[in-house]
Amino acid sequence: MKKRFFTVFIVPQDPSQIRKFKLPLNLLKTMVVIFGVSCAAFSFILFDYTRLKIKTHELNGLRKENVELKIQLQALASKMGDVEFQMAKLKQFDKKLRIITNMEVPGGSNQMLGIGGPSPEEDLAALDSARGGLIKQMHSDLDQLKTEAMTQEKSFTELHEYLFKQTSLFASTPAIWPARGWVTSPFGYRISPFTGLRQMHEGLDIANAIGTPVFAPADGIVSKADRENGYGKTISINHGYGIVTKYGHLSEIYVHVGQRVKRGEKIAAIGNTGMSTGPHLHYEVVANGVNVNPEKYILN
Repeated sequence: MKKRFFTVFIVPQDPSQIRKFKLPLNLLKTMVVIFGVSCAAFSFILFDYTRLKIKTHELNGLRKENVELKIQLQALASKMGDVEFQMAKLKQFDKKLRIITNMEVPGGSNQMLGIGGPSPEEDLAALDSARGGLIKQMHSDLDQLKTEAMTQEKSFTELHEYLFKQTSLFASTPAIWPARGWVTSPFGYRISPFTGLRQMHEGLDIANAIGTPVFAPADGIVSKADRENGYGKTISINHGYGIVTKYGHLSEIYVHVGQRVKRGEKIAAIGNTGMSTGPHLHYEVVANGVNVNPEKYILN
């Protein structure tokens, strides 16, 4: 079979220098194949290079995010350490309050939280292998902090309720003089000015001019405001906690039954009503149904 050729002419600027080449058809086909393969290989290399550049850019971004995440984990670990310190201070404060108020310390209150994680000075490189464990530990620590905070809240609630009751008890305790004057007859046995016999005087007589103000010595509710045989005009105040105070021989009554009164509030005026040898206030304190010495309650 006769070989087929392609003739290639190269025409320069000088027509006399025309060159002519004869290329076999097989060689031309081979060159076209090689050129096509070269173009495909170049295209693949270019595509792969572009893909690698994109991956490299993404990898650099991930590395940057990784560093920022590790820094944030360090900061979070440091803050959790601060929270642990504050919780420890709250526990100490709770303990002091319970000692002061003589309240029982709840079981397990001396246990301290075990907060994990690195310190702020720890090398970032050391976090690479421990990051997963660190995150897991932090989740565990946060759960512990939540439990600890709930326990502490319950403890402070108990303390608040106890202190509120104590405050209420103090406010309801007759701790001030109900009137200014002179004690003419203390609590205890005495010779009765009316019978001349020895008998129990169940209150305190405070002498002063008629009209001298009488004040409530503690918070309470007026349970009686009327005349009583022997005591004349009389007031009784129920302070709760089993404590009742009584005021006799009054000239004026400024409160009514069911009225709430506060410590220091004017409730009456000294008088000379009932069986009395002169203007004075007869003042009684009854604790759980038993008359007690009012002076033991007076603080001022």
